[in-house]
Amino acid sequence: MNEISFEKMHGAGNDYVYVNGYKYNFDWSKLSESISDRHFGIGSDGLIIAMPSKIADIKMQMFNSDGSEGRMCGNGIRCLVAFAIKNKLINKHQNQISVETLSGIKKVEPIWENNVMVAAKVAMGSPQFSPKSIPILLENMTDISNYPLEINGNILNISCVSIGNPHCVVFTNEDSKEFDISTYGPLVETHNLFPEKVNFEIASIKSRDYVAVDVWERGSGITMACGTGACAVTAIGIKQQLLDTKVTVRLPGGELNVSWTGRDEDEIILEGPVETIFSGIYNFV
Repeated sequence: MNEISFEKMHGAGNDYVYVNGYKYNFDWSKLSESISDRHFGIGSDGLIIAMPSKIADIKMQMFNSDGSEGRMCGNGIRCLVAFAIKNKLINKHQNQISVETLSGIKKVEPIWENNVMVAAKVAMGSPQFSPKSIPILLENMTDISNYPLEINGNILNISCVSIGNPHCVVFTNEDSKEFDISTYGPLVETHNLFPEKVNFEIASIKSRDYVAVDVWERGSGITMACGTGACAVTAIGIKQQLLDTKVTVRLPGGELNVSWTGRDEDEIILEGPVETIFSGIYNFV
């Protein structure tokens, strides 16, 4: 029997189990499957490990609940920094923390209240709209905007972008709560147009600075929030002149603030909360 100490944290309901990878070394993919199980494990959208980095202040390694490794998580990276500061893996007095991810180095700016990190801003990189960068198997197109994708005999007008990982967005005039994302999510995620699978968002624009979003994450299914998904919806909405440059994104688990100038070379900025749920010891075989 093995045991590992952990903290469970969430950003707008997007919950992960956090582990000190400076101290432990296990089969993280296998552990993520068991630890994420909401009946037989701790229960989470996945597992995030704080690891040492040679090129940044710290490294984030993340795994989805199905054991697949993720490239980037906008909600997870904020909580990772809070976890690392609390466990004295990085210096809390830094104004900006650099985090190595599979999608490159991201800069995180902690937000403090009463000497407690309660939120953070993350420079998420610049949105990538080309089919190759997403990736999506559509040639001779500069970007994917309102492309008619047939699912179960219905046409979804999809728009796609990479925010460190691939996203497919559908804007609907209906309240996104009325859309059956549990039906369409897995079908879009595994569609043969997406060689690396894809995250799927259904967005309902309420005003030019407020949008409601439901999320299906590749490898995890329906989640309460998705930071890169919030950025994807905002970036596409701005590019299509549906949204202003500063947007509040309402997700089932809470609200995230996203801003982007609309210029291809500029980074998109995500701001959201950080909360610790509980900590403990997990025993496993």
